[in-house]
Amino acid sequence: MTGSILVLNAGSSSVKYQLIDQRSEATLASGLVERIGHPVSQLRHSNGHYATSREVTAADHAQAVAAIVAIFNEEGPSLAEAGVVGVGHRVVMGGPDLFEPLVIDDSLVATIEDLAPLAPLHNPANAATIKIARALLPDVPHVAVFDTAFFQKLPSVASSYAIDPDLAKAHGIRRYGFHGISHEYVSATVAEFLAQHQPATNPQELRQVVLHLGNGASASAVVGSRAVDTSMGFTPLEGLVMGTRSGDIDPSVAFYLVREHGMTLDEVDHLLNYNSGLLALAGSNDMRDVHAAIADGSDGAALGFAIYVRRLQKYIGAYAAAMGGIDAITFTAGVGENDPVVRSATIEQLEFLGVRIDPAANAAGLSNADSPTVISTADSRVTVLVAATREELSIARQVAALI
Repeated sequence: MTGSILVLNAGSSSVKYQLIDQRSEATLASGLVERIGHPVSQLRHSNGHYATSREVTAADHAQAVAAIVAIFNEEGPSLAEAGVVGVGHRVVMGGPDLFEPLVIDDSLVATIEDLAPLAPLHNPANAATIKIARALLPDVPHVAVFDTAFFQKLPSVASSYAIDPDLAKAHGIRRYGFHGISHEYVSATVAEFLAQHQPATNPQELRQVVLHLGNGASASAVVGSRAVDTSMGFTPLEGLVMGTRSGDIDPSVAFYLVREHGMTLDEVDHLLNYNSGLLALAGSNDMRDVHAAIADGSDGAALGFAIYVRRLQKYIGAYAAAMGGIDAITFTAGVGENDPVVRSATIEQLEFLGVRIDPAANAAGLSNADSPTVISTADSRVTVLVAATREELSIARQVAALI
């Protein structure tokens, strides 16, 4: 089947999109609507020849998607002329039962909405985006690709919590993991790259740690093509220190704040998801601001950065133990791909694993978005890489395979 796939990747306050040629996998156009829900939202659109940025009204995700469809018609390429044959949607939470790409119908939309308590920041946005996209583009199939799918078959030792197993099963309480589309794409790309450039590499036995570091952040342990552990759990709150999320924290902190200090559950939820992490510790959830604050002598920013890096190191060490060693560590996503300071600080304490980073290669960073870049030294026992994550391409491939 020829034509193109439109991918809509909805976040809590943004919608990223790409139009991808199904045959060549070239990106025909891409863009982003951000600050959804604010009085003025921003739309950026690029079609390969030129880019444009404008203010739009996007009080909700429905208006955001309408603005996206409109700018294709105004600035090109026209969706009709591009021959769109399917629309792919990233859905954050698939719950215990949804882990294969599925053609969307009304029943599936209702199920995605029902799963909102497990991903309250994302599933409502995903459902709203799907509804308007189906209304605006009714003549092509729409496909849901679930961010939890890659971690659906985690071994029980990694997916289970140490609580009453009957209660856990009855209420679907398990470690689901998130950012799975990114972790799957990056780990497969790295395995293919190392098999080509390091002939001794056996992709089926390759032990990888993938660090997806953006405003949301997660780590995964991957052996061969199978995820064996990940840092996010029942919700995206567990794990690494993130932009506004606390990551790992003693659950009793929540009980204490409710019982002893009169906070409501909603207030604690908001605290841990929106007002914690780097924002709370360093004053900003943008790593560039954190570096600037450290340079200006901020003790809070320095402490926040140190805690952020320490958590990364702890997970890498834990995964080395869980996998019996590590062959590759890959940095990806916004911070992982673009911040050499985070990369070098993370690797600094890992020499006991035989990890050595090349300062010049690390400073240069990603040299080709289509291929990973090695930033470790030739004598490092672990290959350290930077790789671009292409969630939209992964979604487009899964849509094409299904339809």
